[in-house]
Parts: sequence; structure tokens; C-alpha cells
Amino acid sequence: MNSCGQNDDQLVSANVEQRRLPVQGRSRERVNTILNCTIELIKEVGVQGLKTSEIARQAGISLPSLYRYFPNKTAIIKALAEQHIQKLDGILQTFLTDFDLDEGFDHLIDVYAQFYRSEPGYKEIWSGVESMPELQELDLGELYDNAERLSVKAKSRFKGLEDERIWLICVMLPRTCGAILKLSMTMEETQSQMLLSELKLMVKAYLRERIST
Repeated sequence: MNSCGQNDDQLVSANVEQRRLPVQGRSRERVNTILNCTIELIKEVGVQGLKTSEIARQAGISLPSLYRYFPNKTAIIKALAEQHIQKLDGILQTFLTDFDLDEGFDHLIDVYAQFYRSEPGYKEIWSGVESMPELQELDLGELYDNAERLSVKAKSRFKGLEDERIWLICVMLPRTCGAILKLSMTMEETQSQMLLSELKLMVKAYLRERIST
């Protein structure tokens, strides 16, 4: 186990879980401060340039105090990513309730795009998640869990397709849409909107072809 004097930013740790879940108001406030300072630093230096010592300094606490809650920076990134997953889950649940593959899917793409634009540090944090072997399980876990929920609904629409193929479709479409949405965030507004329009057209054409077979 690393001592508090070691620089965990230079080490790969198998422990990516938050050490202490905040119960009291003061602890919750401290954890929120750590997470908010991390977001601001990520926007400045990126995930790779992030250091726990700088997070602690920005949060106004000692490094040992930070380590009481998080064993390393990867655990902090994981906590931020899990917050995003929780927020996005509400968006997906609304879509699943109606499961409108035409207007509903267009709206889903628009809502996700707005979330990606407005959520502080989203793009940078998830670029970090995807580049960290320790967090790839979180990324794939979210993808596969969502695919399972989508495929349960999709079975009533994709008649004649075997369950495994339906599940794979529900893996492929969200991952494809997610990649294009993230790409659109790197573009200026007019170009981004054009790209999202093409994405909607592509998804609709694919779904109509699949539903008709």
C-alpha cells in the first residue's frame, strides 16, 4: 500500500474505489470540494497532467486528508465518471419509457449533445476514463448495462432477429452515437449541428432498414 508520501500519480494502483463515503455534512462538503477542484484542474491540464498534490492544494486541504477519501487520482476520476453515469441514466430512462425510435431518438441525441456541452469537464474526464486500463471496465460496464436495457425494449420492434444480434445492435448504436457526439463537441456550433443532423439521418435509416427486415 502506498504511503501518503509517495507520488501515486506515477504509479498504477489496482485500488480505484473511494475510501470513505461521506456521511456527515462536513465530509460531503469536503468530497464535493475535491471533485469540483478536480474538474477545474482537468479543464486546465487534462487528465494526464492531473496531480493529487495540486488537487489537494486547490481544495485547501493536506494531501493526507485527500487520501482519507481517495487513494489516488484514478479513484477521483472514477467518482466523477460515476456521477455522469447517474445523470445520463435519467435521460436514457425517459427514452426507454416511450421508446420512440423516430422522434424520440432525435430528441435523445439532442439531449445528450446538450449534456456533453454543458456538463463541466465531461469530454476531458471520459477521454481519461477511456485511456485508463483501470477504468475501462467502468466504461464497458455502462455500455453493456445500457445495451441490456435497450435490447429488452427492442425485441418487440426487431421481429425475426435473434436476441444476440439485437443486443449487439444495442451495443453498436450507442457507442457509434457517443463517438460522433464527442467529435461534434470539438467543432464550431454550425458544423456541430450539421454533423448531428447527419447522425440522426444515419441512425433512422439504419433502424428503418432493420425494422423492415
